[in-house]
Amino acid sequence: MQILVTGAAGFIGFHTSKALLELGYSVIGLDNINDYYDTKLKTARLKELGVFDNVLEKPNEVCQSSTYPKFSFVKLDITDRENLPKLFSKHNIGIVCHLAAQAGVRYSIENPEAYIDSNIVGFLNILECCRNFKIKHLLYASSSSVYGNNKSIPFKTTDNVDHPVSLYAATKKSNELMAHTYSHLYDIPTTGLRFFTVYGPWGRPDMAMFLFTDAILKGKPIKVFNHGNMERDFTYIDDIVTGIVHIIEGDLEKRLKFGEKYKVYNIGNNQSVKLTDFIKAIEEELGTTAQKELLPMQDGDVPKTWADVKDLMNDFNYRPNTSIKKGVASFVSWYKNFYGYNHENP
Repeated sequence: MQILVTGAAGFIGFHTSKALLELGYSVIGLDNINDYYDTKLKTARLKELGVFDNVLEKPNEVCQSSTYPKFSFVKLDITDRENLPKLFSKHNIGIVCHLAAQAGVRYSIENPEAYIDSNIVGFLNILECCRNFKIKHLLYASSSSVYGNNKSIPFKTTDNVDHPVSLYAATKKSNELMAHTYSHLYDIPTTGLRFFTVYGPWGRPDMAMFLFTDAILKGKPIKVFNHGNMERDFTYIDDIVTGIVHIIEGDLEKRLKFGEKYKVYNIGNNQSVKLTDFIKAIEEELGTTAQKELLPMQDGDVPKTWADVKDLMNDFNYRPNTSIKKGVASFVSWYKNFYGYNHENP
């Protein structure tokens, strides 16, 4: 049995694939390598998994990793209704870890079509493949964005999420509803994970951790929205991946005995950190003070997030334990190494 990880060249997908491989699982990675952000970072992640540029020139062809014997990769778009089912038909896929999506709250305001294509049409195609090929378990990425301007802190999965404030959030809420429908109609076990501000090595260039570090090192001002009055449940990537692995390895049969074919969990650090404290941690690690450009709140953004992860703790012994200081140090170290920053070449 193989595990399909969609979005394998993405931030969370890359780390998840690598963790599963190092635990001995057989993994098929899928990604379309789109240009939402620098594709060089995506291809560099794949090289860490033993997949090189020549493989990317063979769309729809499953290619073997040169580093991990149990890893293969295919450049394929989840919106491809013709070739996605062919992939499922040719491989013994038992679990789908669906992490491919068009990400970004602000980008969704400028490019709404991309979110409908990837997050709605693409997710439907994944669900159809899970139905037609009798997949045992579908894990999929939702988002803390579904909570919108939720006033109840910390955010609980029992809170009302009917008022999204961005199209991105609306598509993620739609994914949860679609998964519920397929679980009900076709007995597909589905688990949705509402991710809370994930950061760490190999992170996305459009996220605060990357943007702030990059700007500070280049002597440029950082954009601080809502004049710094923001709080986020910043969650280190290793804690996220550990949670995903625990769910994959969990007792699914026990859950199904209780009629829980459909579940949604928050996955975060279980605390909220002030944006100013997060910036301070970066400044201390870099040994320099950031130039701050204070700006108003952006459309589609929210002032505070905080994940209540008690359900994940109780069901899967999830225990996020990476401090902001440790997580920031790890990212900065990776960033300097990846982009060649040192004392002689600041």
